[in-house]
Amino acid sequence: MILESILVIVIAIFLDFVFGDPQNKYHPTAWIGTLIAKLVPITKNNDSIMEKLGGILVVVFTSSTVILFILGFEYGISLITIDYVSIIISVIIGGLLLKTTIAIHGMENHAKAVLMSLDNENLEMARINLSMIVKRNTKNLDKNHIISGVLESISENTVDGITGPLFYFALFGLPGAFVYRVINTADSMIGYKTNIFKNIGWFTASCDTILNYIPSRLTGLIMIVSAAILQNNWKASYRTMIRDSKKTESLNAGYPMAALAGALETKFEKINHYNLGDGEVTLTNKQVYSAIKIMKLTSILFVGMVSLPLIFLLTIIGWWIHA
Repeated sequence: MILESILVIVIAIFLDFVFGDPQNKYHPTAWIGTLIAKLVPITKNNDSIMEKLGGILVVVFTSSTVILFILGFEYGISLITIDYVSIIISVIIGGLLLKTTIAIHGMENHAKAVLMSLDNENLEMARINLSMIVKRNTKNLDKNHIISGVLESISENTVDGITGPLFYFALFGLPGAFVYRVINTADSMIGYKTNIFKNIGWFTASCDTILNYIPSRLTGLIMIVSAAILQNNWKASYRTMIRDSKKTESLNAGYPMAALAGALETKFEKINHYNLGDGEVTLTNKQVYSAIKIMKLTSILFVGMVSLPLIFLLTIIGWWIHA
């Protein structure tokens, strides 16, 4: 059990670092998003309570569908009578599936696409590329705020697209990682506090906040360790996270964002919302590349410092209970 889980994580991380994401039409997250998009119109109702119930059903139905798929996969593997063959197939397919819940390479590509547009002095394209990875309105952002948006997105995505799935995989296996991905995807689609989605998205936004509570704080701490290893300013990273992590509207996003701002000795600004950090206000491509390095190292360290210890601990507890 322990070795299988470790191999699944190793395969997933390796595949993501080397190959990145498959095309959308082959990506389970895209399928999840499509299913959510088809369900949401059905939940529209003039009664706010009915809309909230509809939002709950969207999450429950989508999560149940994903869990049934994974259980079906596991049952199919169990029918293979040759033990070592079933283990090998389980590990390989498990690694492939877990990989689809994380997005290290994908975030790097998105960030570099924005930088390429800026290098070509195409501010409009940079805003469009940024809009693909942030919720804010990017239409009138200047270069500095565009780069700030990229850096903030890298820090948030380190939780949403990497450490969050790895945390819940360690706790609950593939169903845990995929249910996390369902809720995170739904939150990105309907978790906005607008008149259109405030009722439908209430449940998924609440779930997302609860699920990210521990991973976001652990990720912030491990980012500080990454900053120390990469010779960024880890002291400022720690100081800024402690001081500024509660400045964001989100209860969780401020921890990795403030930790990264301090590590890079810079300031992140979302107009009319928050300022994180107290370093250089003028941002450059160099800081984005440094942030990508921190994101990658944090991903690896999270596996070693959180995911694997959790797997070992839960396995030992399981042995003790059944002893």
